[in-house]
Amino acid sequence: MKEEYTVKLSRVVEELSLSIIHASTKFAEDVIRTPDVNRPGLQLTGFYDRFEPERVQVFGKVETAYMNAVSKEERLFKYERLMSSGIRAMVICHALDPMPECKAAAEKYDVNLLGTDEDTSRFIAGLIASLAMHLAERITMHGVLVEVHGEGILITGDSGIGKSETALELVKRGHRLIADDAVEIKRASRVTLVGYAPEIIRYYMEVRGIGIIDVRNIFGAASVKPITKIDMIADLKEWNESVAYDRLGLEPHYMTVMDIEVPYTVIPVLPGRNLAVLLEVAAVNNRQKRMGYNAAKVLTERHDDSISKGWMD
Repeated sequence: MKEEYTVKLSRVVEELSLSIIHASTKFAEDVIRTPDVNRPGLQLTGFYDRFEPERVQVFGKVETAYMNAVSKEERLFKYERLMSSGIRAMVICHALDPMPECKAAAEKYDVNLLGTDEDTSRFIAGLIASLAMHLAERITMHGVLVEVHGEGILITGDSGIGKSETALELVKRGHRLIADDAVEIKRASRVTLVGYAPEIIRYYMEVRGIGIIDVRNIFGAASVKPITKIDMIADLKEWNESVAYDRLGLEPHYMTVMDIEVPYTVIPVLPGRNLAVLLEVAAVNNRQKRMGYNAAKVLTERHDDSISKGWMD
């Protein structure tokens, strides 16, 4: 059974700077369960088939103009029918004043009535984006998440392989830590994963031999970031002479996380290898590949071209 996620309505109100016209008696506990929203034009005409009251209802100029065109008695009837249908909240856009009948119905049926000065389309886009992030499918992975040259790198590997130490060196070199040990990963869209740390351990890191450190307090606010897109996975593995590691990088490798393919590379760990520098190079190389430039392919093409022209024996 798919896990259901919720977000408190109060948090959405705070994030989107919504004004509270009327708060229900359960405002602090009210939650939203779906990222979908609804403009109740059809419902105002009396059509409630397939209506989903769990959605946030958004009122714009069109709905307001329609309600202005009907009598006060009919207006009150329509508002009461909508408010009594079990909706969580209604948001009125364009800083429009709520009609007296609307406010009265909201108070009567204990419905959250909110307002915003944004236009309807812009507000709906922002609301859907916010709800989609809060309600996104998520998992927890063991690893360290850093942002290197703007690329989000999830460092994985066995316990004690050096993930945290590598991340610490990257922070010293001016890059940013997002999460250490436990990385919460959300599927933000059909092609995008984002990662962040559980709130209780955010910006803390365990360094063997030293203990727990607060990265933000030691290295400053610029050394951390609350959330980032996951652009690649770097898997640290102890060097094994019997393993044939990829030396050219001609063929891309991926790891599937929540049905999304993420570029994946194995970095052998050997005394004397500077893992932080290797990850810096891997980050830039990954960006170049995403932009259409693959150094290994370019070199191979140059090599083949040289052979075809007889420049090499």
